Amino acid sequence: MGKLYIVPTPIGNLEDITLRALRLLREADVIFAEDTRTSSVLLKHYEIQGHLLSHHKFNEHASAAAVAERIEAGQTVVLISDAGTPGISDPGFLLVRTCVERGLEVECLPGATAFVPALVQSGFPCDRFCFEGFLPQKKGRQKRLQQLSGEPRSIVFYESPYRVVKCLEQLAEVFGSERRVAVSRELTKKFEETVRGTLSEVIAHFRQRPPKGEFVIVLAGEGDRVTKNEEEEDEQE
Repeated sequence: MGKLYIVPTPIGNLEDITLRALRLLREADVIFAEDTRTSSVLLKHYEIQGHLLSHHKFNEHASAAAVAERIEAGQTVVLISDAGTPGISDPGFLLVRTCVERGLEVECLPGATAFVPALVQSGFPCDRFCFEGFLPQKKGRQKRLQQLSGEPRSIVFYESPYRVVKCLEQLAEVFGSERRVAVSRELTKKFEETVRGTLSEVIAHFRQRPPKGEFVIVLAGEGDRVTKNEEEEDEQE
């Protein structure tokens, strides 16, 4: 019996990959990738001659069973996405569930995921948090934000550069323009940046500087506010 390995890949800097991930990519009978063109860049960089096939959101329903059959036949299968960990706002969940239902062994390696560094460096509590990924683009978007309006934990969103300002404006409408937020872009890359402040301040920043790159928005939870005394202590330090 074969095995399915879920292997995280770098979210930007190609050095952010583990030695074990590289070994499995070399040893795999087949590598399924979200976009073979993107993944081939990574494999070429590390001189890996893997057998690369597509597994993306448009074919995952149809291909999950076929991939599982490969594993049943004894193949070692690796699943990767364009960046980060498969299954986290990327294809992967359906294949994992199919394998679990068939009694096949599944193992996920630890590794790169964009929301973790964004959350940790936000300055907001990260012992407990709410991960929302990409909000619905149209239907259900406003309703979901209203449902989160009283969330006490830090909230993490993914957003594209084309919608990030609009998203921040919608957050300000629901959570209030003074709610604190940390917006990270281009994590691990040359132009990595994290902008912190109130929603109104960060909106103003990105209105003046057109947003570029991939974005992670970390919103402070309800009740997570800096008190006046804490502000004074920070100024004295």
